[in-house]
Amino acid sequence: MATLLIVGSYLSPYVRKVLACLETKGIAYEVDHFVPFFGDDRFSRLSPLRRIPVMVDGDLVLSDSSVICQYLEDRWPTPALFPADIADRARARWLEEFADTRMGDVFIWRLFNQMAIRPAVWGEKGDRGLFDRTVREEVPPVLDYLESEAPADGFRFGAALSIADISVAAFFRNAAWVRFRIDADRWPKTAAWVGRVLASPAFTRLATIEDALLRVPIAEQRAALKAMGAPISAETYAGTAPRRGIISL
Repeated sequence: MATLLIVGSYLSPYVRKVLACLETKGIAYEVDHFVPFFGDDRFSRLSPLRRIPVMVDGDLVLSDSSVICQYLEDRWPTPALFPADIADRARARWLEEFADTRMGDVFIWRLFNQMAIRPAVWGEKGDRGLFDRTVREEVPPVLDYLESEAPADGFRFGAALSIADISVAAFFRNAAWVRFRIDADRWPKTAAWVGRVLASPAFTRLATIEDALLRVPIAEQRAALKAMGAPISAETYAGTAPRRGIISL
């Protein structure tokens, strides 16, 4: 069987979600690492919305993280990342959706985009006012909701890691890179829950790669990943210059 190809940046929470599922299930994969703004015309054909991650499995191409994770679960059902109980499975999918949409908007586009993406990709200064307003006004309701869902111990649906845990925790890696931390006095269950997920083997393996990549210029990242032994594909869908458009990280 050919190795799965995941197209997208190691620093994307959506890519991280898929890679954490692959790591947990022990599935071999390669990564075509690049910031999606740099995707060439072939990438546009591969991902019509120019979003990452994209998964290529033989003739099958999927370009949505939730669809990819469901496919991985259906094709490699053990260890399971979706609860067996129907109601719990629906709740897990809802938490995945909440993370992908609301947390994506708040933590990626309003925080990470301002302080990391705009300077690194476009050479622009981020909107500090928007960042501060988001931390003050938009982040607390998200964390209040997560606190109501957070387990007292273990993971959201028991002792085993699930798609809900992975989806929520993935965003806090990016938040930490722009110096946001969960206030453990205000949201103690959420802080502990996210900490347990990020300490799981799948996330710690990915964190080693991500942390080594953080301060590497975009143009040098693929070479740096290869040098550190990351599973980088031989070919890439990346171009040489960024382009604006509808995109999701």
